[in-house]
Amino acid sequence: MTRSFYHYMLTLRDPNKKDGVTLLANNIGEDINFPKQSITYDEISNYLETDTSYLDNMDIFDNAWSLYLDNN
Repeated sequence: MTRSFYHYMLTLRDPNKKDGVTLLANNIGEDINFPKQSITYDEISNYLETDTSYLDNMDIFDNAWSLYLDNN
């Protein structure tokens, strides 16, 4: 069974690390509107681009998405 991107990102949270993917994971963990069950790139990237203010650079999401694909 494939876990959602949200559930994968929760495993990357760390209050002490400050790299882009970890900061994204921390923000996603606090975002109550994040599409928690989604496993599709388009749905998640659209949400991040249009409905959030915590991601300044979509390259960070692309890096996180690559990690997600590698670990699922």
